[in-house]
Amino acid sequence: MAISSTPEGVSVSPRHVSFDVSEELKTLWHGNDAFRTAFFNALSLQFPDGEQQFINAVRLYRDKIKDPKLAQEIRGFIGQEALHSREHKHYNEALKARGYDIDALDERFSRHMAWVGNLPPSRQLAGTCGAEHYTAVLANAILKNPEWMQGATPTMRKLWRWHAIEETEHKSVAFDVYQHCVGNERLRRFVFLFVTYNFFKFTFLNTCSLLKTEGKLWSLKTWIGGINFLWGKPGVLRACLPEFLAYFRTGFHPWQQDNRQLLEASLNELDTDYQAS
Repeated sequence: MAISSTPEGVSVSPRHVSFDVSEELKTLWHGNDAFRTAFFNALSLQFPDGEQQFINAVRLYRDKIKDPKLAQEIRGFIGQEALHSREHKHYNEALKARGYDIDALDERFSRHMAWVGNLPPSRQLAGTCGAEHYTAVLANAILKNPEWMQGATPTMRKLWRWHAIEETEHKSVAFDVYQHCVGNERLRRFVFLFVTYNFFKFTFLNTCSLLKTEGKLWSLKTWIGGINFLWGKPGVLRACLPEFLAYFRTGFHPWQQDNRQLLEASLNELDTDYQAS
């Protein structure tokens, strides 16, 4: 019985690309704006360990999947996440050149992820589904609103768009594995509360740490601009809030946000970028 819900025409397969962001990350690469740069850098700091944990959680159930389509998508999911983890590890290493104490920030998050890795498999997979929901919703928003990356340096803009495309492509893989192997709706929603708390906690702490290095932690102007960016206009998080909360609906599924047309248009733009480079 087929249990994959990835729509026809959507391929889950890794693109073997790499990004040299070492020079751009020496700057406030997002329009010379300290907060916007720190916010996206703060997200990146969670990806190497976080995406490795996603891989680990899905692998715990891989042998139980007999559907050939989903089994193939699991291989694609692992390949995509492994490349995301690699590229963001290079990204985070390049941040050190600006003087950020990345090792201390990594250690703080690594302790949390080590704790997650000791949870029962069902909770690890539920946590992966919850975290994948956040990345999928943010990915859709980044692709839908290219003006959010206006002013970003070319390679950084390309990196975040590539990551957003692949997060969209595989957004239902871990969820389909969970539904087939665990299927506990109450656990799915309950674990999402913890994922939500930790996602915002570490993003906030990392943003503050990076702003402190920039000497902007206590800058009222920086925080007014940042709060406006997240919750005012354009309101990155405000715009995503309804989709974030959709995860609590009974019968929720990631492809209820059907953004295949946006994905196709974004893929065409990505191909154009690579042909031009």
